[in-house]
Amino acid sequence: MSYKLLIFEDNTKLRQSLETLLNDEKNFSVVGSFDNCDDAVGCIDMLKAELVIMDIDMPGIGGIEGVKQIKQHTPDVKVIMHTVFDDDNRIFDSICNGADGYLLKNIAPVQLIQSLQEVMEGGVPMSPFVAQKVFHFFRKKNVTENKFNLTKREKEILELLVKGNSYKMIANVCTISVDTVKRHLQNVYHKLHVNCGTEAVAKALQHKIIMLD
Repeated sequence: MSYKLLIFEDNTKLRQSLETLLNDEKNFSVVGSFDNCDDAVGCIDMLKAELVIMDIDMPGIGGIEGVKQIKQHTPDVKVIMHTVFDDDNRIFDSICNGADGYLLKNIAPVQLIQSLQEVMEGGVPMSPFVAQKVFHFFRKKNVTENKFNLTKREKEILELLVKGNSYKMIANVCTISVDTVKRHLQNVYHKLHVNCGTEAVAKALQHKIIMLD
């Protein structure tokens, strides 16, 4: 079963390349591609999209406002920011508006496909440089009380999720199965009173749950 994918990208050549790469009908089916996201909500409703690749710098409202509108209207639709911008403001504005991942356009095609698959499984993919920026921005100066009663293992897995690791990567680091990772994350979501990985990352950053070096 393939996921229905929408692409918002104003660079014509790149948009066509993404269509060719991703429209394999095995993992993804590109149901539409546009050079702006002014009617992103309408496109999602009409085309029944489940996943969106969103550029930031486009004519009209732009990608950051686009992801905000999508998440307000259809919060279950996954939105991956795909951009050349790696500055703090755009990264955090995108995350705060509900983006499910943030990938730079220099990402390798295979990694892009893996990241899109990961986000549909509840992951929060980020390019390593972006994850590093997020990590350092929320660096803690003091130890914060663990208000949410997370176990040591749960905090470890949540930290790896914040860094942009996939379930498989977390499983390898922790020497556990992917199913065990998912069970731990379900416990984390319950304790944080959230429903998905994106909300867990946002809350972990907002409340400074993770102890960063």
